[in-house]
Amino acid sequence: MTPRVTISPEAIDVVNDLKKRFGALMFHQSGGCCDGSQPMCFEKGDFIIGNSDVCIGTIADCEFWMSKDQFEYWQYTQLNIHISKGRGSSFSLEIPMGLRFLTQSRMFTEAELTNLTPLAFLEE
Repeated sequence: MTPRVTISPEAIDVVNDLKKRFGALMFHQSGGCCDGSQPMCFEKGDFIIGNSDVCIGTIADCEFWMSKDQFEYWQYTQLNIHISKGRGSSFSLEIPMGLRFLTQSRMFTEAELTNLTPLAFLEE
């Protein structure tokens, strides 16, 4: 199966450091308000997921969520999560470390589109 979201080895290292400090984590792809459009990392459960969100996959054993509306625009792209030096302007856990997660994307090939990992939704 083709993953909808992947993560770089350097970003995995940061996630592992954060897990040691905070425990289980989750990601939510920001929609681009005051923090731009960047992936944000939270302690699992600190960001409230609702019926308007969809889980597009798991990276470094962390669920990766985004709004369904945003997914409509990005459904044909694979998101690749990286880490960069520099302070972002969000509430993401890596910010105090002088780092920020970044999303890069690429279009799926025709073959990949027929073999994507399934989406998950909030269980009611």
